[in-house]
Amino acid sequence: MSRRRCCGLIEVIPYSKRFVPDDQTTNTVSEICLEEIEAMRLKDIEGYDQQLCAEAMGVSRATFQRILQRARCKVASALVYGQTILIKGGNYMLKNRVFECSDCNHVWEVEPCVEGGKHGYEIPCPLCGSMKKSKISDEGVKHACGGGHHEGGGCCGGDDHK
Repeated sequence: MSRRRCCGLIEVIPYSKRFVPDDQTTNTVSEICLEEIEAMRLKDIEGYDQQLCAEAMGVSRATFQRILQRARCKVASALVYGQTILIKGGNYMLKNRVFECSDCNHVWEVEPCVEGGKHGYEIPCPLCGSMKKSKISDEGVKHACGGGHHEGGGCCGGDDHK
């Protein structure tokens, strides 16, 4: 009997969660879990090696490889067979956001941005109260906090530095 896999950590919630082919010929839906999308983002968009991807998600390299393989298989099948792609659920936890104050250089963590929660640009520095800050990624890259980036962008968890 296999043991239950630990939750994969994810940083970005995709803005769109449903993709439908233009001339859909089937009602089949390919469901892709959020940790599978995160695995493809880290490997295929960010270009990290598998060990770094696994560390970012808090899983073993072998587990990361299995998650990535499942994700790629589901996406390829949906594209080839004209299936709707639905992104939902999975076994994951959202990562905390890390900020650095531009005025006093204080670094602090804030829980993930969720529906009804505060966006990064709405959170003051807990030390000096300044609203000037940057979000710091796992790799140490700083992203300016602006506004209107809910659901995986900017201070709410995405990377708007591309």
